[in-house]
Amino acid sequence: MDFKTIVYEKTDGIGVITFNRPKAMNAINSEYMQEMVHLLDTIVHDGAVRSVIVTGCEKVFAAGADIREAVRVQSPAGAREFANKFRDMLDRLAGLSIPVIAAVNGLAFGGGCEIILACDIRIAAENASFALPEIKLGVLPGAGGTQRLPRLVGMGRAKELLFSGDPIDAQEAFRIGLVNKVVPGDSLMDEARKMARTFIARPGYALMMIKELVDSGLNMDLNSALAHEARCFEILFSTEDQKEGMQAFVEKRKPVFKNR
Repeated sequence: MDFKTIVYEKTDGIGVITFNRPKAMNAINSEYMQEMVHLLDTIVHDGAVRSVIVTGCEKVFAAGADIREAVRVQSPAGAREFANKFRDMLDRLAGLSIPVIAAVNGLAFGGGCEIILACDIRIAAENASFALPEIKLGVLPGAGGTQRLPRLVGMGRAKELLFSGDPIDAQEAFRIGLVNKVVPGDSLMDEARKMARTFIARPGYALMMIKELVDSGLNMDLNSALAHEARCFEILFSTEDQKEGMQAFVEKRKPVFKNR
């Protein structure tokens, strides 16, 4: 499939998804969502991709939903259809079993901010800024913003951002835990790739289980989550990578993982 709104490149196990609507400030429209769903389904079935980086252009990650399209929504039913498409795309992104890193340059507003919330790790360039400004349009973030944000930064900080709709810069985003690190703009992708390579070097099944445990455990009571963790711990002792990792430690050598 030829993409119009995104560019996809795959190198050494790392898939890089770049938003490609610069004249529209990478605004999110139906075509973009359709292309992303198709690409994410492809990545799910591509065993060669071990980590994904999502990024934008130099001045903007994504400025939110395409208002020219959204303004044509004239009913609650139409709004539900649009929100469901967006949420489905983000659920697929969040549901990837491999690490997903957001590399953010410039604006990540509205839907753009919701996209990074669906990623596992967020790296911000020094010029990045973040906002969920939907309140200023008389609406709310409808694709996970009101739910993923408080789980990441806490209830009070999330409510402040959601109630005001005002932007914060990269350093403030780092201070409240919205992003993992802030780096110079010219080293953003190098840092993202470096992190992706670190993850890829780890045994794949253990990494997949850790991600699933962290994500699913948030929706469980503590005892159930701990029991699930214990079962996953047990299962990993059936993998070749567990045996290789422990044997290499005993032999004081670097392990050679095979993702088996």
